[in-house]
Amino acid sequence: MWTYMRSAEPSVFVRTTAEGVARVRKSKGKYAYLLESTMNEYIEQRKPCDTMKVGGNLDSKGYGIATPKGSSLRTPVNLAVLKLSEQGVLDKLKNKWWYDKGECGAKDSGSKEKTSALSLSNVAGVFYILVGGLGLAMLVALIEFCYKSRAEAKRMKVAKNAQNINPSSSQNSQNFATYKEGYNVYGIESVKI
Repeated sequence: MWTYMRSAEPSVFVRTTAEGVARVRKSKGKYAYLLESTMNEYIEQRKPCDTMKVGGNLDSKGYGIATPKGSSLRTPVNLAVLKLSEQGVLDKLKNKWWYDKGECGAKDSGSKEKTSALSLSNVAGVFYILVGGLGLAMLVALIEFCYKSRAEAKRMKVAKNAQNINPSSSQNSQNFATYKEGYNVYGIESVKI
Protein backbone atom coordinates (compact mmCIF):
# COMPACT_ATOMS: atom_id res chain seq x y z
CA MET A 1 0.00 0.00 0.00
CA TRP A 2 2.81 2.38 0.92
CA THR A 3 4.64 1.73 -2.37
CA TYR A 4 1.47 2.39 -4.35
CA MET A 5 0.77 5.60 -2.44
CA ARG A 6 4.32 6.91 -2.97
CA SER A 7 4.34 6.11 -6.67
CA ALA A 8 0.84 7.47 -7.45
CA GLU A 9 0.57 10.46 -9.79
CA PRO A 10 -0.75 12.93 -8.86
CA SER A 11 0.47 12.46 -5.31
CA VAL A 12 -2.09 11.14 -2.85
CA PHE A 13 -0.50 13.01 0.07
CA VAL A 14 -1.82 16.31 1.40
CA ARG A 15 -0.40 18.77 3.93
CA THR A 16 -3.53 19.45 6.02
CA THR A 17 -6.82 17.83 6.92
CA ALA A 18 -8.74 20.66 5.25
CA GLU A 19 -6.82 20.05 2.01
CA GLY A 20 -7.58 16.30 2.22
CA VAL A 21 -11.30 16.88 2.80
CA ALA A 22 -11.45 19.37 -0.07
CA ARG A 23 -9.76 16.83 -2.36
CA VAL A 24 -12.28 14.13 -1.35
CA ARG A 25 -15.17 16.48 -2.17
CA LYS A 26 -13.72 17.42 -5.58
CA SER A 27 -12.79 13.85 -6.61
CA LYS A 28 -16.39 12.58 -6.94
CA GLY A 29 -15.59 9.28 -5.19
CA LYS A 30 -12.15 8.64 -6.71
CA TYR A 31 -10.09 9.71 -3.68
CA ALA A 32 -10.21 8.46 -0.10
CA TYR A 33 -8.63 10.28 2.79
CA LEU A 34 -7.52 8.48 5.96
CA LEU A 35 -7.95 10.49 9.11
CA GLU A 36 -8.76 10.15 12.78
CA SER A 37 -12.31 8.85 13.36
CA THR A 38 -13.49 11.70 15.60
CA MET A 39 -12.50 14.30 13.00
CA ASN A 40 -14.05 12.17 10.27
CA GLU A 41 -17.38 12.01 12.15
CA TYR A 42 -17.25 15.77 12.73
CA ILE A 43 -16.59 16.57 9.05
CA GLU A 44 -19.28 14.12 7.98
CA GLN A 45 -21.82 16.24 9.92
CA ARG A 46 -20.78 19.55 8.33
CA LYS A 47 -22.08 21.12 5.13
CA PRO A 48 -22.11 20.40 2.24
CA CYS A 49 -22.88 16.91 3.70
CA ASP A 50 -21.17 15.06 0.86
CA THR A 51 -18.64 12.92 2.75
CA MET A 52 -19.04 9.67 4.63
CA LYS A 53 -17.03 7.23 6.67
CA VAL A 54 -16.38 3.96 4.88
CA GLY A 55 -15.78 0.78 6.90
CA GLY A 56 -14.79 0.50 10.52
CA ASN A 57 -11.98 2.10 12.44
CA LEU A 58 -8.46 0.79 11.83
CA ASP A 59 -7.76 0.83 15.56
CA SER A 60 -9.22 2.20 18.75
CA LYS A 61 -7.74 4.75 21.09
CA GLY A 62 -9.36 6.39 24.06
CA TYR A 63 -9.04 9.79 25.59
CA GLY A 64 -7.73 10.46 29.07
CA ILE A 65 -7.79 13.20 31.67
CA ALA A 66 -4.36 14.04 33.02
CA THR A 67 -3.78 14.67 36.71
CA PRO A 68 -0.52 15.29 38.54
CA LYS A 69 1.26 12.20 39.84
CA GLY A 70 -0.23 11.12 43.18
CA SER A 71 -3.19 13.50 42.85
CA SER A 72 -6.21 12.86 45.06
CA LEU A 73 -8.43 13.66 42.05
CA ARG A 74 -7.28 10.62 40.05
CA THR A 75 -9.59 8.01 41.61
CA PRO A 76 -12.77 10.16 41.82
CA VAL A 77 -12.35 11.33 38.19
CA ASN A 78 -11.75 7.75 36.97
CA LEU A 79 -14.83 6.50 38.82
CA ALA A 80 -16.98 9.38 37.55
CA VAL A 81 -15.94 8.76 33.91
CA LEU A 82 -16.58 5.01 34.27
CA LYS A 83 -20.00 5.66 35.82
CA LEU A 84 -20.95 8.08 33.02
CA SER A 85 -19.81 5.56 30.42
CA GLU A 86 -21.73 2.66 31.99
CA GLN A 87 -24.90 4.75 32.22
CA GLY A 88 -24.61 5.77 28.56
CA VAL A 89 -24.31 9.49 29.38
CA LEU A 90 -21.12 9.92 27.33
CA ASP A 91 -22.77 8.41 24.25
CA LYS A 92 -25.83 10.63 24.72
CA LEU A 93 -23.61 13.72 24.95
CA LYS A 94 -21.69 12.70 21.83
CA ASN A 95 -24.93 12.17 19.92
CA LYS A 96 -26.31 15.50 21.17
CA TRP A 97 -23.29 17.58 20.16
CA TRP A 98 -22.08 15.59 17.16
CA TYR A 99 -25.19 14.39 15.36
CA ASP A 100 -28.26 16.14 16.76
CA LYS A 101 -26.64 19.56 16.35
CA GLY A 102 -24.89 18.60 13.11
CA GLU A 103 -25.55 20.60 9.95
CA CYS A 104 -26.54 17.46 8.04
CA GLY A 105 -29.41 16.46 10.30
CA ALA A 106 -29.68 13.73 12.88
CA LYS A 107 -28.19 10.40 11.93
CA ASP A 108 -30.65 7.59 11.38
CA SER A 109 -30.02 4.73 13.78
CA GLY A 110 -29.25 2.22 11.02
CA SER A 111 -26.33 4.08 9.45
CA LYS A 112 -24.11 4.39 12.51
CA GLU A 113 -22.94 1.81 14.98
CA LYS A 114 -24.85 2.64 18.13
CA THR A 115 -23.71 1.81 21.62
CA SER A 116 -25.89 1.86 24.67
CA ALA A 117 -25.53 1.14 28.34
CA LEU A 118 -26.22 -2.47 29.22
CA SER A 119 -29.25 -3.13 31.36
CA LEU A 120 -31.10 -6.27 32.39
CA SER A 121 -33.50 -5.88 29.47
CA ASN A 122 -30.54 -5.93 27.03
CA VAL A 123 -29.29 -9.30 28.27
CA ALA A 124 -32.55 -10.93 29.44
CA GLY A 125 -32.83 -12.93 26.21
CA VAL A 126 -29.52 -14.63 26.88
CA PHE A 127 -30.74 -15.76 30.29
CA TYR A 128 -34.05 -16.96 28.84
CA ILE A 129 -32.16 -19.11 26.35
CA LEU A 130 -29.86 -20.39 29.10
CA VAL A 131 -32.77 -21.34 31.40
CA GLY A 132 -34.67 -22.90 28.48
CA GLY A 133 -31.62 -24.96 27.51
CA LEU A 134 -31.16 -26.09 31.10
CA GLY A 135 -34.83 -27.12 31.34
CA LEU A 136 -34.62 -28.99 28.03
CA ALA A 137 -31.46 -30.80 29.16
CA MET A 138 -33.13 -31.84 32.42
CA LEU A 139 -36.22 -33.08 30.54
CA VAL A 140 -34.08 -35.14 28.15
CA ALA A 141 -32.12 -36.58 31.09
CA LEU A 142 -35.37 -37.54 32.87
CA ILE A 143 -36.80 -39.19 29.75
CA GLU A 144 -33.55 -41.06 29.19
CA PHE A 145 -33.48 -42.23 32.83
CA CYS A 146 -37.09 -43.46 32.64
CA TYR A 147 -36.49 -45.22 29.32
CA LYS A 148 -33.36 -46.99 30.55
CA SER A 149 -35.01 -47.93 33.87
CA ARG A 150 -38.00 -49.40 32.06
CA ALA A 151 -35.77 -51.29 29.63
CA GLU A 152 -33.74 -52.69 32.54
CA ALA A 153 -36.92 -53.70 34.40
CA LYS A 154 -38.24 -55.48 31.30
CA ARG A 155 -34.93 -57.25 30.85
CA MET A 156 -34.91 -58.39 34.48
CA LYS A 157 -38.56 -59.53 34.25
CA VAL A 158 -37.92 -61.49 31.05
CA ALA A 159 -34.89 -63.17 32.62
CA LYS A 160 -36.89 -64.08 35.75
CA ASN A 161 -39.81 -65.41 33.68
CA ALA A 162 -37.47 -67.48 31.54
CA GLN A 163 -36.00 -68.99 34.67
CA ASN A 164 -39.48 -69.83 36.03
CA ILE A 165 -40.73 -71.31 32.74
CA ASN A 166 -37.68 -73.47 32.08
CA PRO A 167 -36.56 -74.84 35.44
CA SER A 168 -33.56 -77.12 35.38
CA SER A 169 -34.35 -80.81 35.70
CA SER A 170 -31.97 -81.29 38.62
CA GLN A 171 -34.07 -79.07 40.91
CA ASN A 172 -37.48 -80.83 40.61
CA SER A 173 -36.75 -84.44 39.78
CA GLN A 174 -34.34 -86.96 41.04
CA ASN A 175 -31.16 -87.22 39.17
CA PHE A 176 -30.12 -90.78 39.32
CA ALA A 177 -26.50 -89.97 38.68
CA THR A 178 -26.25 -88.08 41.95
CA TYR A 179 -27.66 -90.87 44.09
CA LYS A 180 -25.77 -93.98 44.94
CA GLU A 181 -26.65 -96.65 47.24
CA GLY A 182 -23.86 -97.71 49.36
CA TYR A 183 -23.32 -99.81 52.34
CA ASN A 184 -21.57 -98.87 55.46
CA VAL A 185 -18.67 -100.80 56.65
CA TYR A 186 -20.91 -103.30 58.33
CA GLY A 187 -22.99 -103.86 55.16
CA ILE A 188 -26.33 -103.52 56.89
CA GLU A 189 -27.78 -100.05 56.05
CA SER A 190 -28.11 -98.40 52.69
CA VAL A 191 -26.95 -94.76 52.49
CA LYS A 192 -27.68 -92.14 49.82
CA ILE A 193 -24.59 -90.26 48.89
